[in-house]
Amino acid sequence: MEDYGLSKMGLKPSKVFRNLCVASLVEDAIKKNEGCLTSTGALLVYTGKYTGRSPKDKFIVDTEKVHNNISWGKVNVPTTRETFKSIKEEMIKYLCEKEVYIFDGFAGADPKFTRKFRIINELASQNLFIHQLLIRPTKEELENFGVEDFNILVAPGYKCDKEKFGINSEAAIMIDYEAKEAIIAGSAYAGEIKKTVFSIMNYLMPIEENVLPMHCSANMDPNTNETAVFFGLSGTGKTTLSADPNRKLIGDDEHGWSDNGIFNFEGGCYAKTINLKEENEPEIYHAIRFGSLLENVIIDEETRIVNYDDSSITENTRVGYPVNYISNSQIPGYGGIPKVVIFLTADAFGVLPPISKLSENAAMYHFVTGFTSKLAGTERGITTPEPTFSTLFGEPFMPLAAEKYAQMLGEKLKKYGTKVYLVNTGWSGGAYGVGERMKLKYTRAMITEALNGNIEKAQFKHDDIFNLDVPQEIKDVPNEILNPRDTWKDKNAYDKQAKELAKSFRDNFQKKYPNMPKHIVDAGPQI
Repeated sequence: MEDYGLSKMGLKPSKVFRNLCVASLVEDAIKKNEGCLTSTGALLVYTGKYTGRSPKDKFIVDTEKVHNNISWGKVNVPTTRETFKSIKEEMIKYLCEKEVYIFDGFAGADPKFTRKFRIINELASQNLFIHQLLIRPTKEELENFGVEDFNILVAPGYKCDKEKFGINSEAAIMIDYEAKEAIIAGSAYAGEIKKTVFSIMNYLMPIEENVLPMHCSANMDPNTNETAVFFGLSGTGKTTLSADPNRKLIGDDEHGWSDNGIFNFEGGCYAKTINLKEENEPEIYHAIRFGSLLENVIIDEETRIVNYDDSSITENTRVGYPVNYISNSQIPGYGGIPKVVIFLTADAFGVLPPISKLSENAAMYHFVTGFTSKLAGTERGITTPEPTFSTLFGEPFMPLAAEKYAQMLGEKLKKYGTKVYLVNTGWSGGAYGVGERMKLKYTRAMITEALNGNIEKAQFKHDDIFNLDVPQEIKDVPNEILNPRDTWKDKNAYDKQAKELAKSFRDNFQKKYPNMPKHIVDAGPQI
């Protein structure tokens, strides 16, 4: 039996399957009771207690070579190589005499910056997921794959002894950047694999390639090839808004920005499905078919029809599918220098304008700040929206100092004259529980006018509290929603809420970035 080099790491499984086709992976997953087919043809799995990422279980191996590169703290938590090796050895013992699945593939659509990844899975369904989410090699590329740049060992069935290893739970997500390997134990949530690859690329690209890694989606105009990127945390609309039927989708989550342009790290998309409707998100809706992996959605046991409105397991229901399942996807996944950058936020307080223009300094301020509201289910323990500040709109996946990434973005904005807008997809007319979520059709209309440049023709009004420039008229958008204060019945309540949020911006910035240059600090909210 070909073991594809696994014996060198001490792993001696009963069988090894390498880069199986989609049909074989689906068949194996069903045979092993990992999931079932829905009426759409997609494979449905339930991930158990872990229905979202588990940030408190993520660690980075602290070695002399990488120590000074990492921004250590509550997000980037150190562990020892000894702990990493001990857990890995136990995972290997657990997997011995079991069937395992290998996916050898690529991250980085631009061949100049591509990295080779080997993912070793216990579950056929998780191997299907990463097969669809990374860039799939051709037959010739697989035959000449050679040695991977990074390998990731994934065993959700192995539960860590938290007392023995001094960790927080039975789950462990650990990266050893120097040894170029990672482990994911105890969690069946497939998003952990994807985000581990992202965290690795976010370390490698700036250090080795001078490429800015971005937690963003990207699309391009099919006629002019002008490119736009959308920054935002899960739940802000990044995937939905980039899957625009009038534009070509480059990717929905993870990209690099080089001097040549931008390129997708992935070969697939990982979209939220809660309240998914064909009329609102037709591209995503029709991407859910054979070969797609659904997580934690509810189906009718007899008809197997999916109920996307049912959040009884989690709000964070998900689907993974290859990007070419989107009919207007851009293959291969790269485009030119971005003409427009959109910062997406979901403001649960209901006080930020639905769209505003940012100066270069304000763009740097809001990039570093990364304000949004965590939405229910995106992480374990989040059941209602909570305000949060996630540096660079992706703090959990950014191992280097924020200043490093911010400096790289600032240089590119200045060099290429890229326009930047802050778009609030959150609440209007009041805070969460009182107001209503901004209608998707209005957000799409605002973004369309930003992308085609027409928004620059509008008259702008300065918001003195948030220090933003707000357009007063946008095609197909009611004027009254452009200024959030006008949508509140109680203006005094708006003023109080807006000042409280502005103060939280200032407090966060002073605490996390006390040495940031004054011209960036002064571009933020004023109270």
